[in-house]
Amino acid sequence: MPRNAILEDLRSSIAHVTGDGRRHGVHPFGLDDIDDHLPGNGLATGALHEVLGSPDICDDAAATIFIAGILARMEGPVFWCLRWRDLFTPALDLAGLHPDRLTIVEPGDDKGALIAMEDCLRVAGVAGVVGEVSKLSTTASKRLQLAAEGSGVTAFILRRAAKADALIEGSAAQTRWRVTASPSADLGIPALARPRWSVALERVRGAEPKSWIVEACDAQGRLALPAILVDRPDQQEAWRIAV
Repeated sequence: MPRNAILEDLRSSIAHVTGDGRRHGVHPFGLDDIDDHLPGNGLATGALHEVLGSPDICDDAAATIFIAGILARMEGPVFWCLRWRDLFTPALDLAGLHPDRLTIVEPGDDKGALIAMEDCLRVAGVAGVVGEVSKLSTTASKRLQLAAEGSGVTAFILRRAAKADALIEGSAAQTRWRVTASPSADLGIPALARPRWSVALERVRGAEPKSWIVEACDAQGRLALPAILVDRPDQQEAWRIAV
């Protein structure tokens, strides 16, 4: 048996024993660099994932659009549970998540958002459920992970303005991502280039942390590698961020 097949078979066995949320399949990003690094070659569906923005300037915009782009490429309605009333839906639409698919829930605090998420995760046929919170206890994350596994609905926790010391407590989430803005390409003319992000996979079961520089979501929610990485693969490591 080829080595890759043996490793994948081993990963599947571990997933079955540990319950890592992949029994519902995966949702690929469409970028080999990211998909090949993830267990199962994609983002586990029917599982809980954490996404964070910049810890220094409390900028959650890139992280928000990152989630929207993933959900844009899934089918079905989306529930977005808010603590703050600052979700800019036109930006989600630009990333492919049309407002007609979106139901916004406004519980007003972390506790209410987590309760709303758990209820929404029990609704069949939902593409995903997003909850914006500042804190997430281990117990709450386990409840969300179990709810996502039970229904097959993918859950995202957006940790708003989360500092490093807020992540000390353990989490049952299958992955933790940090998505922040990165300098765009210099076009040499007064014009706006496609935004770039630093996408850091800080924690994932079955693989090592890793970072990538990507071009932000297009109108279909798809990420892309900067042209310099496609045209000059020998320079790829120069664009990566060390973890």
